[in-house]
Amino acid sequence: MFKHLFSIRMWVLTCSLLMATVVVSAQNSEYSEQAPSKISLSLQQAQDFAVEHNRTLKNATLDVQKAEASRWQALSSMLPQVSAGVDYSNYFGYQMNLGQMSISMPPFASLGITSSVALSGAQFVGAQIAGISMKMSDITLKKSEQQIKDQVKVLYYSALVSEETVRLLEENLASLNKLYEISQRSVDVGVSEQTAADQLMVQVATMQTTISSTKRALEMVYNSLRLQLNINANTEIELTQGLGDLMNIEKAISLISEEFVVDNNYDYQLLKKSTDLSKKQIALAGWSYGPTFSIYHQYTAKKYFSNEVTMNMTPPNMMGISVKLPIFSSGKNYNAVREAKLAYKKQINTLEDTEDALNVQHRQLLYNLSSALERYDTQKKNVDVAKRVFDNIAKKYEYGVASSLDVTTSGTSLISAQSSYVQSILEIINAQISLEQLLNK
Repeated sequence: MFKHLFSIRMWVLTCSLLMATVVVSAQNSEYSEQAPSKISLSLQQAQDFAVEHNRTLKNATLDVQKAEASRWQALSSMLPQVSAGVDYSNYFGYQMNLGQMSISMPPFASLGITSSVALSGAQFVGAQIAGISMKMSDITLKKSEQQIKDQVKVLYYSALVSEETVRLLEENLASLNKLYEISQRSVDVGVSEQTAADQLMVQVATMQTTISSTKRALEMVYNSLRLQLNINANTEIELTQGLGDLMNIEKAISLISEEFVVDNNYDYQLLKKSTDLSKKQIALAGWSYGPTFSIYHQYTAKKYFSNEVTMNMTPPNMMGISVKLPIFSSGKNYNAVREAKLAYKKQINTLEDTEDALNVQHRQLLYNLSSALERYDTQKKNVDVAKRVFDNIAKKYEYGVASSLDVTTSGTSLISAQSSYVQSILEIINAQISLEQLLNK
């Protein structure tokens, strides 16, 4: 019995530490000054709350905005650029001597306005690359939102499972307390030995310790949930839904027959966009052989601050057209294109390997969920049987028909069955969430 109680404590501690690790990137609450003393949440409300307030998701949203700004920056480089400048010059009375005549150089101010457009194939490809990057940021945002919802779901279920564990242990404690009182009364009247009562007393103390440890582990789960929801540490969380409301076996079974479309998976979508990005890098490197076309117009106006005769050799309007074509780069451009092609081939191989791996993972997750459902059904029946056996032995013990050893054995079997039952619930939850993530449901 002590072995199974220790297993329960270790399971609860491991579960709680795992949940804490899942949310280690979450930030401290931004509502410390206006934090409510209590918040009541259903699973959907908890997920929506986390999506709205989680800083990791906010950063992902900012990444999308940054990618959009980068795309517009690339597009803007192909549009006309206009600049203006004002200059003032003063030669302090200097005159240019041209032999028989001299030309005054009075102080002057000039206004120059230049408009230009420079176009190359690399700019068009760069804009396309920026567009792909923006789509990747959007996919990453959706993936982050899904991960946050799944993390909240795991924590929500873990809290409910821990509460169910506490409830089952407290029921066992009540039964053991009752048997201990009966045993002690038998000792007091000389019908039974003290060792029998002492054995039950140790079981009661051990059960109380296990319950206390489980409650502390439950608080750790709630703290992890507070971090994920980004709420104050002192805010009490009330879960408005129970396991009975959320455990949807029919939905879990329906996932097994769900068709796996690899293109719906966020990881595959990101890798596919990354492959498109790698392909565009070939075009970008190829345009190093291409021409660059530019055209500009410049308007200049001068204002002299003197009535002296001078010579103005600056035309008010000027236009220029330029076409540049690289001729020889000592193999630099050739190797840049070659490197980009090799990187693209490598990316294609990675994409194909990932697709195969995702299909294999889908088969494995189907197996995991099917096994978890079968185990849950078996353990649920096992708990019922173990409970009836324990209750039967307890009644016999009250009438002196069963021994304290029988009570200990049946109690150990009940705790083992309950532990397996709780573990089977977590297995279904984890298997279902993993499959939903893969299917993007």
